Amino acid sequence: MQDLSNAPQLPPEIARRRTFAIISHPDAGKTTLTEKFLLYGGAIQMAGQVRAKGEARRTRSDFMKMEQERGISVSASAMSFEWNGTWFNLVDTPGHDDFSEDTYRVLTAVDAAIMVIDGAKGVESQTRKLFEVCRLRDMPILTFCNKMDRESRDTFEIIDEIQEMLAIDVAPASWPVGQGRDFVGAYDLLRDRLNVMDRADRNVRAKNVEIAGLSDPKLADHMSPEQAETLAEEVEMARGLLPAFDGQAFREGHMTPIWFGSALNSFGVQELIQGLADHAPPPQPRPAEPRQVSPEEPKVSGFVFKVQANMDPKHRDRVAFLRLCSGHFKRGMKLHHVRSGKPMAISNPVMFLASEREVLDDAWAGDIIGIPNHGQLRIGDALTEGENLRFTGIPAFAPELLQTCRAGDPMKAKHLDKALTQFAEEGAAKVFKPQIGSGHIVGVVGQLQFEVLASRIEQEYGLPVRFEPTQFTGARWVSGPKEAVEAFMKGNKGHMAEDSDGDPVYMIRLQWDLDRIARDHPQVTLSATKEMLT
Repeated sequence: MQDLSNAPQLPPEIARRRTFAIISHPDAGKTTLTEKFLLYGGAIQMAGQVRAKGEARRTRSDFMKMEQERGISVSASAMSFEWNGTWFNLVDTPGHDDFSEDTYRVLTAVDAAIMVIDGAKGVESQTRKLFEVCRLRDMPILTFCNKMDRESRDTFEIIDEIQEMLAIDVAPASWPVGQGRDFVGAYDLLRDRLNVMDRADRNVRAKNVEIAGLSDPKLADHMSPEQAETLAEEVEMARGLLPAFDGQAFREGHMTPIWFGSALNSFGVQELIQGLADHAPPPQPRPAEPRQVSPEEPKVSGFVFKVQANMDPKHRDRVAFLRLCSGHFKRGMKLHHVRSGKPMAISNPVMFLASEREVLDDAWAGDIIGIPNHGQLRIGDALTEGENLRFTGIPAFAPELLQTCRAGDPMKAKHLDKALTQFAEEGAAKVFKPQIGSGHIVGVVGQLQFEVLASRIEQEYGLPVRFEPTQFTGARWVSGPKEAVEAFMKGNKGHMAEDSDGDPVYMIRLQWDLDRIARDHPQVTLSATKEMLT
């Protein structure tokens, strides 16, 4: 993260943008928090709890049939809303660890992240994994400790666990009063006032009772004398033992402010949004080849970090999500598609409020826009006003699980080709075509992805498919001097395949295969990640 003190002045429209993602372990309450953000931003009028009954109350940010049935967010969507003069672009990430690759890529497109932690469970495995990805990019992180209205752990214990497990300083931005049934609200340490939770209708924005400092006699109206005493002691201890919030350390990724609340009861959400508006960085410069791209540059540039197919099953469309990195984009602009070298007219760009889209007339650096297309745009593609830029740091990971995919009806093998190619371009799976033999090998990061793929291929293409075990246990991308790679491929035909970009991939059966290659082909490199460059 750059030092903001000597950064050039951003145009006001860019400076008021905050582009962020929410990361959490499944079930920590991320989808509920997303809903409440949209409720505050006026993007939706009614927040539907994830498992609520009836079409009208399906969670607004989950539009895929399987997500609605299981109550999990599988595909990452982008949503925009405005609140108190700040324009927020929220990129939703799948919390389920079987979709971590999608999440890694989403994190390349944001400038800050909110980490949601369950007050009873603390830091869980998936949270830690996602946190490490943010750390690689020194991303500023705000923490929200959720479900304080249920039985939760001691506040100091939760903070200690975050500090120890994630090796980051934690500065309390608020302090909870009571917990579980006795949870009254939280004391705002940044503004010295008490915010009281109203367990009212969940679709009402929480109203806060503001109190001036801990000595205000109005405290007695909202809590018992014991609670008031405990709060005074804990706040004193917190201020004495824990670091005060430091904006610079936060922007550099060394410190996280923590808020306590209950997303379900809309409590603590407003303070969190305010914290994002006040402290999270505006759009930041992006690494690219041959030069870094700054948001205040007048020319438009951006990169595709996600492709979503069939968002509207009636139209069999595909939408590429583009993070704008610089400039002021206007509808109808002709942009240069760097990979193909061809111009592309962007005539109907969209912005999302969950599955509802609105055609937009203009957008600024930091915004996430959707570009409907018929397969021209892939993950990692750059669009610019003529310059041949390539944005770096968008990873593709080697899959950890491999299975062969076959169509139930052998006559429909061609359709299966098309469906799998589409999912590969969307980033939903890796698809490898073996050099010898027929069929496709599909690789994913988590087992649940096979189920999602089978269900989507059947729903979107009317093709029942089956996944069968394969002899291979892993895949590695092959690189090195041309002659060495050719000789290597010739000698290992039974193991060779191509990925959807046509790059050579070596399929592994045993660890012994890797050891043998390191010994016999020292010039060839086998790698578990590949930069998605255009």
